[in-house]
Amino acid sequence: MSPTSIQVDVVIPTHTKYLDLVGSIGERVVRELDGFAGDREALAYQLNLVLTEAAANVIKHAHDAASKDMVRVTIQLLDETLTIRVYDHGQGFDLETVPSPDFAAAPESGMGLFLIRSVMDKVSYTRQADCNVLELVKYLK
Repeated sequence: MSPTSIQVDVVIPTHTKYLDLVGSIGERVVRELDGFAGDREALAYQLNLVLTEAAANVIKHAHDAASKDMVRVTIQLLDETLTIRVYDHGQGFDLETVPSPDFAAAPESGMGLFLIRSVMDKVSYTRQADCNVLELVKYLK
């Protein structure tokens, strides 16, 4: 893959009607990759999935229904490293205490972080001075 640099920064209201938009941005980023030798369809699907799940988690868990807060999503591609950051101002959580889903119970929800962790190479969550940041990294080699 030839050296590529892409930077996308989007801010959306905390409403589920914007989830499709966030996911489609990931698909569009994949289309812009120069010289990517991997499976573009699979990568586009994966980015749509993780962006949609991450934003949905913020909307569902970090804010109440009457909230007028925003979610900021950044996507940065530098050479062969894709980094997604999702910023919110909700209550936050401890990433390490989120249990794996109980597959025997056929869960209807609670799969988001499991799916994100399954697709991405690195997942971290930090509380900064004024916001929470979920950072997702995918190596494209």
